[in-house]
Amino acid sequence: MLEQQIKRPQINKKRGFYVKMKLFHKHGRPQEKSSSCFFRYYKWLLWLSLTLYFFTSYLITNNNNNNNNNNDKLTSLSKAHVFSSSKSTVVASRALIELTDNDSHKPHVNKIGLLRDLKIYVYDLPPNFNADWLANERCSNHLFASEVAIHRALLTSEVRTFDPYEADVFFVPVYVSCNFSTVNGFPAIGHARSLLSSAVKLISSEYPFWNRSRGSDHVFVASHDFGACFHTMENVAITDGIPSFLKNSIILQTFGVTNRHPCQDVENVVIPPYVSPESVRKTLEKAPANGRRDIFAFFRGKMEVHPKNVSGRFYSKKVRTTILRKYGGDRRFYLQRHRFAGYQSEIVRSVFCLCPLGWAPWSPRLVESVVLGCVPVVIADNIRLPFAGAVRWPEISLTVAERDVGKLGMILEHVAATNLSAIQRNLMDPTVRRALLFNTPIQQGDATWQVLSALVTKLGRSHRRSAVSAQ
Repeated sequence: MLEQQIKRPQINKKRGFYVKMKLFHKHGRPQEKSSSCFFRYYKWLLWLSLTLYFFTSYLITNNNNNNNNNNDKLTSLSKAHVFSSSKSTVVASRALIELTDNDSHKPHVNKIGLLRDLKIYVYDLPPNFNADWLANERCSNHLFASEVAIHRALLTSEVRTFDPYEADVFFVPVYVSCNFSTVNGFPAIGHARSLLSSAVKLISSEYPFWNRSRGSDHVFVASHDFGACFHTMENVAITDGIPSFLKNSIILQTFGVTNRHPCQDVENVVIPPYVSPESVRKTLEKAPANGRRDIFAFFRGKMEVHPKNVSGRFYSKKVRTTILRKYGGDRRFYLQRHRFAGYQSEIVRSVFCLCPLGWAPWSPRLVESVVLGCVPVVIADNIRLPFAGAVRWPEISLTVAERDVGKLGMILEHVAATNLSAIQRNLMDPTVRRALLFNTPIQQGDATWQVLSALVTKLGRSHRRSAVSAQ
């Protein structure tokens, strides 16, 4: 008969247990000495078997946990091939689809965190300043629609206050980029100055807040070519300058350069152009299942074979013309001059996406490239990119000087052969994509969140804060 006694260590119960066994004769008496060797051998064999059993069980359980963790990592970084003319590189492009799906199911932020002390009052202006323009669906979806997106996000934000006397800053919701030309379909902003002037006259006559600070704690959006100058042609924009009634305010604008420029000679925050999060999600859902990127270098947009001299200036400073002339017949480059509504499906198949300047240095291609996993190739001297504190642009993009555009093929081949994989891995960071997209309601880390973070650094302009400090 086998009697089994389990004794646990008394010092530390977390160290496990051991088994002590005694073998007895079937009548309960100790065995004879003649058979002691056999039972001693049997006892040690049984002890060894149990030890191996517990040890193996531990290894299997631990290994399964590790495998589950590894599988989770592989799920978000499943690999697909990227082809260039010289080599094949492995990248984690498919992760974009999964990360987008994960983001879409994340709950909206309930607590603003570092922004919870910020209070914004949103003026309730008559609909002719904003809501009436939304009759045209393009108003809320085109590249200048950040003026609409920011307004909508603030209306449902926890930083919004309905008491203007406790507000730190005041948002003036005027849509100036929704007047589309019947000739070419492009936004016409010739009415912008008069519309903004009317809004300022209204709030200054009905509220005391503009006059007490001379507008220094008031925020406007200028989401078109040359921002606060409110004109699409640079020479005219410079000549007109910033409207005098806005020179004390804070301007959220897509235009930004590192050098001195009259159109950013105002307190400003550089913001990204608007790209619909919904369009990005749909594009990624339809992307090739294997994540393959079969286009080496991509560009679709206005390119003139013989650039026209408009108002003394050449479109894109001849950069796009040089690209077309130099690489139009190069099989590595996929260059298209005509519009195509589904062009995002081409971006998601591309390794490098060219982002040359147009009339202004910035382009919606900057955002579309990043959020669709294509390495943006920025060709715009002195451009100031949005949210540099949140988006590590040098780690996710290439910058090519305008004068070096003729060497573009050689530059891209060199990157493809050296550090392309590292750049593509950096593009997989979901916080980068989130920082460039405007959401409603605000999501932590998204483009409107970055705007609010920038406004926090400008609270020294707040009349309320200054008054409190003086007491």
